[in-house]
Amino acid sequence: MHDPASLRLESVTVDFGGLRALSNVSIEINPGEVVGIIGPNGAGKTTLFNVLSGLVHPTSGTFYMGGAKRNWPKPHELTQLGIARTLQGVGLFNDLTVNENLLVGASHVERDNFFKSLLGLDRNKQRHLYEEAQNLLAELQIAEYARELASSLPYPISKRVALARALMCKPSTLLLDEPAGGLGVEDIEWLKEFVLRFRSEKSVLLVEHHMDVIMNVCDRIYVLNFGELIAHGTPDQIKHNPLVIAAYLGNEDGE
Repeated sequence: MHDPASLRLESVTVDFGGLRALSNVSIEINPGEVVGIIGPNGAGKTTLFNVLSGLVHPTSGTFYMGGAKRNWPKPHELTQLGIARTLQGVGLFNDLTVNENLLVGASHVERDNFFKSLLGLDRNKQRHLYEEAQNLLAELQIAEYARELASSLPYPISKRVALARALMCKPSTLLLDEPAGGLGVEDIEWLKEFVLRFRSEKSVLLVEHHMDVIMNVCDRIYVLNFGELIAHGTPDQIKHNPLVIAAYLGNEDGE
C-alpha cells in the first residue's frame, strides 16, 4: 500500500540506441523522507534523475504521483506536480541579480518572458513574491547577496542561490543533483543540516558522490550499477552490503 502522496517510478528501462542505460529500475520517495541514489560513474544515476525530471523519456516504465498513474512529466510540468530540481552545476541566469533569479523560480511567473510576467502582476503579488524571496535568502544565510549579479557570486553561494530558486515554487519534492559537488567542508556541513531540516515538510531525492552526505542525511538509499538496481535499504544496511562494497564503497567503512 503506497502513501497517496508518494512519488514512484516502476520498472523503468532506458535505451540509448544499442546501449541500455537503465534496466527495470523502481524507486519510491515518500513524504518527509530523504532518499539517496548512489553508484559508480556510468551506473545510470543521472539517467534516472533525468527521467524523473522529464529530460529523458524512458523506453518503458510507469510514473506514479499521489498514488495515481500519470504520463511521464515534461520539464515545464514539474512545478505543477510539486517537483523542483537543482542541476549538477548551478544553472543560474548570470545576467540577472540573485533577487531576479529567485523570482524566475516562482511557479506563477512565466519563465520565457520574465519581465513581461512581472509587469503583468499586481503590486501586491509582486511585493509578496519579493518578500518570499527575501525570506528564502535569509533562511539560506545569503541575504547580503540579493542585489548581486549571479555572475559575480562565489561558487558555494551560487549553489545556495540555485537551491533557493528551486524552493520558490514551494515544491513537495525536491530533487538535488550532486548538491555537495565543489563545496568545502563548512558548506557541506551546512547542506546536511539544511536537508535534514527541510525534510520535516518535504521529500528529498538526491544523487550524490559524497558518501558522508548520503550516510548522514538519507533515510533510504538505492544503489545502481551498470544500469541495474543492486541494493536498497537504510544507510547501515547499504554500508554493510557486500554487493555495494564490491561495486562502489570500497570497504565497509565507505572509504
